Amino acid sequence: MEFSDLKLKKQLQNALEENGYSTPTTIQQNAFSPIMSGRDVVGLAQTGTGKTLAYLLPVINLWKFTKSPYPQILIIVPTRELVVQVVEQIEMLTERMNLVVGGAYGGANIKRQISMLELGLDVLVATPGRLYDLLLKGALKANTIKKLVIDEVDEMLNLGFRTQLRNILNMLPEKRQTLLFSATMEDEIEYLIQEYFKGPLKIEAAPMGTPLENIQQSLFHIPNFYSKVSLLKVLLDQDEIFSKVLVFTATKKLADQLAEEIEDHFGEQFGVIHSNKSQNFRFNVIKNFKDGSYRFIIATDIVARGIDVSEVSHVINFDTPEVAANYIHRIGRTGRADKKGNSLTFVTEKDKEHISNIESLMNYTIPESELPDGVIISEVLTEDEMPKVNMKTIKLKDTVKKSAGEAFHEKKAKNKKTNLSRSERAKMRTIKNAMKRKSKKKGRR
Repeated sequence: MEFSDLKLKKQLQNALEENGYSTPTTIQQNAFSPIMSGRDVVGLAQTGTGKTLAYLLPVINLWKFTKSPYPQILIIVPTRELVVQVVEQIEMLTERMNLVVGGAYGGANIKRQISMLELGLDVLVATPGRLYDLLLKGALKANTIKKLVIDEVDEMLNLGFRTQLRNILNMLPEKRQTLLFSATMEDEIEYLIQEYFKGPLKIEAAPMGTPLENIQQSLFHIPNFYSKVSLLKVLLDQDEIFSKVLVFTATKKLADQLAEEIEDHFGEQFGVIHSNKSQNFRFNVIKNFKDGSYRFIIATDIVARGIDVSEVSHVINFDTPEVAANYIHRIGRTGRADKKGNSLTFVTEKDKEHISNIESLMNYTIPESELPDGVIISEVLTEDEMPKVNMKTIKLKDTVKKSAGEAFHEKKAKNKKTNLSRSERAKMRTIKNAMKRKSKKKGRR
C-alpha cells in the first residue's frame, strides 16, 4: 500500500510527497481506517514504528474548519521534547491548510501559553502537568475537545502523571473520540481504557519486547570505562559508516565524563543532552543533530523518548541499561519508519544480568562481535569502578585506668581525713596536752 491509496486530503497527500513519505508502516496502515470511522482506538506499537503519523494523518484528515478559537484536537505527550516534535510534524503536514497548532509544557512561561490559546488554536499538544494547569486557570475550554490522543501513555505513568491524567480525562466531554498509543499494556492502562473508552479497537504492531527486524543488534564484551572510551573512538572514527549516532549513558555524570574524555579527539562533532541541561540548550542540541551540525550526541535515558530524528545510522549503548524496557526505547531511535538501523551495546561483567533480562524480554539473543583492531584495553579504573572494601570497625577497650571520681555523697565531718603539716600537728598535740592538764586540775579540786 502507498499513502496515495489512502483517502487523504490533497494538501496532506502533497505534504507527504514533498517530505519523502511514500509507503505507510504497519501501524499507519492498520490504524487509518478505524480512526477515520470515528472509533476509539488503542494502538500497541513501540518507538520507531511511525505511530505519530499513524494518528496524525486520520485526525487531521477529519479536521474541519470552525470559527471557534478553542482547540478541537488535544494531543497529550509525556515530555517537552515530544511536544516540540509533534508540533513540528503537524506544521509539516498542514503547511497548505488553514490549521493552527500550538504546544504547551512545563518550564516555560505559562502567561505566553495562555496568550497563545487566547489567539486561537485548532490543535493543542501538551504535557499532562501544564495542560492541567491551563484547564484549572480556565485558559482552555475542555468542552470543545472532539478528539483526544494520548501518546506514550506508559511513559506518562512512569513519570508520575497518573493523577493529572485522570483529572484531565474527568474534565473532558464524554462525547469525543479517544485514541491511545503505548508500547506496553500494563494493568493500569487497562483500567484507564475500561473507565474512559467506548468499545475501543485494539491494534498491535510490534509492541514492546518485539525486536525490530530492521535493526541489526550486536554487543561487545569490554571490561571498564576507559576501555569503552577506546572502543567508542575506534568506531566513531569511521565517519562514513557511523554518520548519525546516538550514544546512551546510564547517568548524567557519565555523560559529562565521557564528553570530557573524547572532546579533544572529536572537537565540535558532538553535543551532550541530559536533564541538567537547560531547555533551550537541549532544543539546540537536537536541532544541531537534526541538521547535521553534530554527527553524534551523548544522551541519557531521561530524554530517550524525546529524540525523534530520522535516519539515525547507529544507537550505541555505552552503558547497558539496567531496565530492559529502556533498551527497546533506546534502539528504537534507529531503524525508524521501516528503515534499516544498527544498535551496538558495550557489556561489562556486571552487565551480564541486565543483558539476560533484555534478551528474555525480546525472546532474542543479541549476537556478540569481536573487538575491532586498535581498541586499547585499559587497566585503569574510575572511582565508581574500584572495588569497595568494607572495613569492619573494631572498638578497642581503654586500657588506661581512670582515676576514681568523688563519692556520690558527702562524707561526715568525723570521717574526713586531712593532711596536716608537721608544725600544725605539733600545735594540735600542744593544745591536746594543755586540755588534759586542765582536766586533771579540775579533778583534784
